[in-house]
Amino acid sequence: MNPFDISVGAEVCVIGAGLMGAGIAQIAAQAGDTVLLFDKREGAAEDALRKLRQQLTKLVERGRMADVQVQQTLDRIRPAQDLAQARSCRIVIEAIVEDAAIKRNLLASLEALVPGDCILASNTSSISITTLANGMQRPERLVGMHFFNPVPAMRLVEIVSGLKTDAQVAAAVERLGSRWGKTPVHARSTPGFIVNRIARPFYAEALNVLTQRASCPADIDRCLRAAGFRMGPCELMDLIGHDTNLAVTRSVFAANYSDRRFGPSLVQQELVDGGLLGRKSGEGFYRYDADQRIVASPVQHDGVAAWVPPEGGIVLHGRGGLVEHMAARLAATVARVERRPDSGWAGIETPHGQLRVTDGRTAGQLAFESQVPNLSICDLAVVGANESANGDALAWAAAPAATQAWRAEVQAMLQFAGWEPVLFGDVAGLVVARTIAMLINEACDAVVQGVCTEDGADTAMQLGANYPSGPFHWLDGWGADAVVAVLDHLDAHYRGERYRASPGLRQRAWVLN
Repeated sequence: MNPFDISVGAEVCVIGAGLMGAGIAQIAAQAGDTVLLFDKREGAAEDALRKLRQQLTKLVERGRMADVQVQQTLDRIRPAQDLAQARSCRIVIEAIVEDAAIKRNLLASLEALVPGDCILASNTSSISITTLANGMQRPERLVGMHFFNPVPAMRLVEIVSGLKTDAQVAAAVERLGSRWGKTPVHARSTPGFIVNRIARPFYAEALNVLTQRASCPADIDRCLRAAGFRMGPCELMDLIGHDTNLAVTRSVFAANYSDRRFGPSLVQQELVDGGLLGRKSGEGFYRYDADQRIVASPVQHDGVAAWVPPEGGIVLHGRGGLVEHMAARLAATVARVERRPDSGWAGIETPHGQLRVTDGRTAGQLAFESQVPNLSICDLAVVGANESANGDALAWAAAPAATQAWRAEVQAMLQFAGWEPVLFGDVAGLVVARTIAMLINEACDAVVQGVCTEDGADTAMQLGANYPSGPFHWLDGWGADAVVAVLDHLDAHYRGERYRASPGLRQRAWVLN
């Protein structure tokens, strides 16, 4: 029997009555526990309860909650006037300001108040649990319970163990998280834990493309939404706030001893310097109206002539989304089609040129190496994002020497295959391929370093970041050798440590089939 287990109806103390603290109090009360809500700001806990009543009343009006459930939930939450009221609680969860010194002072005060079997939990999103436990009399009872905003809606909770955290404490809060309706995932206390660490490339690769002036925020967002993401990175950074996003990046960068994989972006720094923080300031990558809706600029699309398969025939090289969609479309025509699945690259060849799926090299480099001037690259078409590819945006780029006639043919081919072609500058890895490759790479590093398991990484990213798939699901579909090839080509192109392949990923690529 675990002495730290917390049964239904136990007393829980939540410290901090902001959005996170109030959300944690709500889910605990809805699960049947008694909650003390404390905040040092006078009247803050009472204000949080009033706001919660308003929110729950709206749920009743929408038919998503009964009046009696609302009253039961509110009856179980009591504002605490003094921290000493936490003496009888089985667990205390702090959700105060992200400042290590302030949190450590609070934890020291709590240790003097609560009994020895009371769990102390921190909702920190970035501060090391090991650091917070340093100096505690009983560091083994401190654990991270990192919830995601908004707490009632987001299904994930990261259970974070520091060097001294007792395994029974972690197991107890895992069961508690499940009882509160969340999916718990274990993480070792390292910078960013799971989600905030693995997610960094989603922002960083978009910012890198913008730094190279290879595309614009709207086109980057369109292409990544087409790959299955609910929001593109630029609109998501606008939502989070560029000051907040940059601060997290700087924190992870510093905690990893300036590892260039986590380096901040000058593009984002300039936005922050100019006060263009996103939705909350009215402008970031996009401009917003009074209701925080994007003020969209009219998008001009040049007309694309319908593609007629050339008489000289078509060769489909390799496998994958682009090739299979093209094969399916061509089956309904009289075109002469040859399949070469083992040619070493994926794409389409006509008598006029080659369209290759990016392998991390630019179109210019591939054209030079293959001595094919009419050569273009297109982005990774993510399997499962949209099986029909019905008008989804897909990035493409052309080699410098490619003719205008070939560029027009590429656009027409992509439309024929079911995509909306989006022209990028000739940037290595385009945007979807480089982003997903780096997400996979970071997840592999996290597993190699014992931060989490493969299943834990997939669950955390899907539930905590709303990703359409987990990094290891992507890896299974794409193949380790192909991902390593993209990273190695990016590494060679940029000449730095940012794109080095994780040892765990490279080991997968070396497995003999």
